[in-house]
Amino acid sequence: MSAADRVNLEQSTVLLIDDNPQALDMLSSVFQGFGVKEQIKCASATEGVRVIQNRAVDLIVIDCADPEMDSYAFARWLRRETPAPLRFIPVILLTGHASQAKVQEGRDCGVSFVVTKPLTPAVLLRRILWLAGDEREFVECATYVGPDRRVRNFGPPLGVAGRRKDDLSAHVGAAVEENMDQSDIDMLMKPQRVAL
Repeated sequence: MSAADRVNLEQSTVLLIDDNPQALDMLSSVFQGFGVKEQIKCASATEGVRVIQNRAVDLIVIDCADPEMDSYAFARWLRRETPAPLRFIPVILLTGHASQAKVQEGRDCGVSFVVTKPLTPAVLLRRILWLAGDEREFVECATYVGPDRRVRNFGPPLGVAGRRKDDLSAHVGAAVEENMDQSDIDMLMKPQRVAL
């Protein structure tokens, strides 16, 4: 990365939501390493809702399996139930199970990006940098609210971004479908040209 490509995250406010306390602490350490001084940590999506209703944030990173409100329900709430500019906040969904169905569900909820766990800081930073330059329009219609999936650019950055196939998140349980690796997720999330 050249000096011209650097992004200063020092003045950013990041909302971190994870129902696993150890994972939340690790995520906080990663963002501290990125230079983010203002982090708001929440142990549940419902706690995150209260935060969003009371203060501005620049980025949301979420992995929550709480039956009351999981990551997907939070994204749907943010995109459909909040006024502008709140509904436009970029959301990175973290997931221990990266089946195609789960990645598509995240995309269809309006998340900005899906990143698999266990994550590496390099992969997460590349996704944040990609989002910083994201020029997608925001779509609001009856069936979808979120970043336009028909972007005219080439999508997320290329590069090494995988996970080991035998890694599973401790709090999610056993996978019911085969996990996708990060490059497959990137291709699924990658904006496609459409013919009208």
